[in-house]
Amino acid sequence: MAATTHTVSNQVPPLVGYDVFAADRALTEAVQRHMPPELLAEARGELGELGRSAGSAQAQAWGVQANENPPVLRSHDRYGNRIDEVEFHPAWHRLLGHAVAAGLTDAWGRPGGHVRRAAGFLVWTQAEAGHGCPLSMTHAAVPALRTDPALAADWEPLLTSKVYEQGLRPAAQKAGVLFGMGMTEKQGGTDVRSNTTRAEPLAAQGEYLLTGHKWFCSAPMSDGFLVLAQAPAGLTCFLLPRVLPDGTRNTFAIQRLKDKLGNRSNASSEVEFDGTWARRVGDEGRGVRTIIEMVAATRLDCVVGSAALMRQAVAQAIHHCTYRSVFGGVLIEKPLMRNVLADLALESEAATVLALRLAAAYDADTESERAFLRIAVPTAKYWVTKRCTPMVGEALECLGGNGYVEESGMPRLLREAPLNSIWEGSGNVQALDVLRALQREPLALNAFLQEVGRARGADHRLDGAIKDMLTELADLNGIEARARRLVERMALVLQGSLLVRWAPPEVADAFCASRLGGDWGTAFGTLPHSLDLASVVERARPVER
Repeated sequence: MAATTHTVSNQVPPLVGYDVFAADRALTEAVQRHMPPELLAEARGELGELGRSAGSAQAQAWGVQANENPPVLRSHDRYGNRIDEVEFHPAWHRLLGHAVAAGLTDAWGRPGGHVRRAAGFLVWTQAEAGHGCPLSMTHAAVPALRTDPALAADWEPLLTSKVYEQGLRPAAQKAGVLFGMGMTEKQGGTDVRSNTTRAEPLAAQGEYLLTGHKWFCSAPMSDGFLVLAQAPAGLTCFLLPRVLPDGTRNTFAIQRLKDKLGNRSNASSEVEFDGTWARRVGDEGRGVRTIIEMVAATRLDCVVGSAALMRQAVAQAIHHCTYRSVFGGVLIEKPLMRNVLADLALESEAATVLALRLAAAYDADTESERAFLRIAVPTAKYWVTKRCTPMVGEALECLGGNGYVEESGMPRLLREAPLNSIWEGSGNVQALDVLRALQREPLALNAFLQEVGRARGADHRLDGAIKDMLTELADLNGIEARARRLVERMALVLQGSLLVRWAPPEVADAFCASRLGGDWGTAFGTLPHSLDLASVVERARPVER
């Protein structure tokens, strides 16, 4: 075959060897905005190191390997003894080890910890999203355990450790541990109060034996799990260790691993308890209230994780269009492609700015910020996670047929995209949760309105959207059937308010014109042509400045 037929031209170099943090202007500006000045240099240093690792060829290879070699269940050893272990590819352990060492399970005990961690989570999970699940649950377990000071004293230092130790051993023998969670059962799903797992009290105070079947239990090789079960006084939260203090294995029968659309590197399992030892967390009958802070924290991670997928998708799309030539010029200079890329960039920046604002509210930890989170977290969880899938799909299309090929990495992003909208309560659950907050917690609505009101008068389209939102809020007729529409409007108004206050004028103008002013089509790439779209795209281009 003639050598000339193997000449490669007009192919795009891989997006590798760059600082994922420094190349993201929306994220770097958010960290600067929310981080106390005395901590900013330290935080930038940490995030820059993590960003360079995330953009390295090595981390990208780990991500591919972890997904191409999914976990394998080993229910029995060669002699027929149950071992209930899951084997992971070494790349999984390298990703987790790097993440734990970077502090991605440690936010609750250090100044600016939530902003640092959210930014780091957004950066590092762009290399591989699946291992974000145990990171998220480990981080989120802390507030639930703090309802029992004795448990928190034993477990919190291990949960927030920067040491990752794989393998099943008693927690006291490890320098760091990971946590999972088991709420969902096959007969109940979202309705956790219908759980049938039984908890029988033992003679020792706070100790129980659990019997039941959990339909979804992610990261089953974790060291401990927070689970819900029916105690004599009602649904209760429990801490279930995989290995008991004496070194024996707790009864934890892994029935199977779920064969999922995406999230292939992570083991999502179905497990059975049969006289499984557990320690009560919080009071009997108060299980949902005990575990709710864990749920809220993991919901925020769904927002951050979706923002990470969006950012990586738009970075890949803009990078491709910067180098790919068509019809006499590079794609990024073509007006219609520029419109598509700018639209994608707006969606990504709005998600990032909102995610970091929520993290900053956790760091502030004031009454008004806690009230704001009560309504803003489910609002953001509903909207940002739901926007992720169409946005990533459009970014894939920017690469054409190359984007449909596994080697591009885009199919993995697209398969991952729906997960965060489902995990920790799908769209209807979030919308109904917002309604509950509106009806039962007036402080939450006041805090939300104060936040969006800080940008009032800066853009007439935002002002009009706020007015329309207030009209919707005042109308209780058919409110449940309108919940999605209402929460969508609340999310867009909140994002618009944040961008008007903090984003460059060209970004805020384009967002308000399209998302709030109605000058937008029903697909990406339908922004008003008169906007400064070139500046929007250039701002999102993944290059260090």
